[in-house]
Amino acid sequence: MSNVHPASVAIIEKTLLVWSGFMTLKKIKQLLSLGEGQQIEFKSSIQNLIGLGKVVCGFLNTSGGYLICGVTERNEVIGIADSQSAINKLENYLLKSISPKAFIAAQAEELDKKLIISIEVPAGSDVPYAFNDVIYVRNGELTQIANAQMIRDIVMRQQIEPERWERRFSFCDIENDIDAQEVRDAISDAGNVRRVLFRDEENISMALEDFSVARYGRLTNGGDVLFTINPAIRLPQTRIRAMHYSSDKAGDKFNDMKSFEGPLHRIFEDAYSFIVRNTSSISTFSKGSPKRRDTPLYPEEAVREALINALAHRDYSSASGGVIIHVYPHRLEIWNSGTLPEGVTEKSLLEGQISILRNPDIAHVLYLRGLMEKAGRGSVLMVQKRLENGLPSPFWKSNPLLGVTVTFPAPEVTPEVTPEVIRLLKHLTGEMSRGDLQDTLKLRDTEHFRKSYIIPSLECKAIEMTSPEKHTSSKQKYRISTVGKQILANIIDKDDV
Repeated sequence: MSNVHPASVAIIEKTLLVWSGFMTLKKIKQLLSLGEGQQIEFKSSIQNLIGLGKVVCGFLNTSGGYLICGVTERNEVIGIADSQSAINKLENYLLKSISPKAFIAAQAEELDKKLIISIEVPAGSDVPYAFNDVIYVRNGELTQIANAQMIRDIVMRQQIEPERWERRFSFCDIENDIDAQEVRDAISDAGNVRRVLFRDEENISMALEDFSVARYGRLTNGGDVLFTINPAIRLPQTRIRAMHYSSDKAGDKFNDMKSFEGPLHRIFEDAYSFIVRNTSSISTFSKGSPKRRDTPLYPEEAVREALINALAHRDYSSASGGVIIHVYPHRLEIWNSGTLPEGVTEKSLLEGQISILRNPDIAHVLYLRGLMEKAGRGSVLMVQKRLENGLPSPFWKSNPLLGVTVTFPAPEVTPEVTPEVIRLLKHLTGEMSRGDLQDTLKLRDTEHFRKSYIIPSLECKAIEMTSPEKHTSSKQKYRISTVGKQILANIIDKDDV
């Protein structure tokens, strides 16, 4: 922006050096020590909604920013009362007062035993934005009304930039192609989290406009992706392909393969169910307890974040693009077409990243439905959840030609097993029937063998049935599973020490 004071550039650069993630307490403390700047402002309360709205509008029209409420200008933490009620009131007010609609996320944090509210504002993609019909910009630490030259600069910048793919009109028939139930579900979800006010919840067309995915009676591409019965008919790149491999080599035999089509929320849930269905759990037995404890191989929240990020931030503009899921025995990969947004690196994703949205309209609807809490926090949450569970961190690879892949390495899993299970594994070769195993182990009591050997071995997934769909088949046999092989390998390693 031509009228921004040169000193502001230095402030932005300084801010970005220390501020690369969503508002963890550590980040907030860093910001408090730095003080206010081009992208940071403190407010002692949220009572002055007009003042907050002006700052948010200014952030949207420049380079984004954070508002931290419950902190004085002198960096003193004083806190906010009734935080959840305050957040709901604030978000609804900003949704009504800022035009066009923008992705704005607020959340409560506890700092020094006091609740504060952090408001994340990405740089807007539909500038100029207006708050109560007035355009504001950010100039250093100040928010000011845009003058004529500033507005001309903003408009010229918008004219030069190509229209976003999600904002272009779709070729769908809004009367016949809309999935009305999907729209009603989205309205219900948005109502549950109290993040949007609809002019008329019963009017599908008006609701689509309130979601910012329809204009002049026509649906946008973003609306097509989100709310039509089968967008893949017009947009094949919206499909999700998922494959479960029998080994860790791509291209080997598939155990399961599916292609998912439909509105975005539905295929997201279908794809996640595919991952759960084809991913083993970690089974452990606590010492002295017969109860088994099952935990997912990959934490649910981390996987859901990775998948929703791929769908929200991917490049939809190419018909040859898409999202592909690869489930291997020892890793999970989620690929999406396109590259990381400008300014985002594989390393910065591990630390968190200032919000850069490729598809803000799609992301906004996902946020309203409770699937995206913060625009810049997904990658950090994924890492955090893995570390909390003592698991290796996910990692990203981005290539301009090959797209973006996030990989979850599987942990080295060795469940606690009984001596009977270990003994069975040592005598199980190839595929053996229950009778052959019992004879090999020289056990006469069939019921004891079943309860002490077979059942515990199946429960900790050390062995598997050759015909799992026919539990009582007379031809049923057993073989050592991948988990069982790992148990044996660890036993051998310990014996060698």
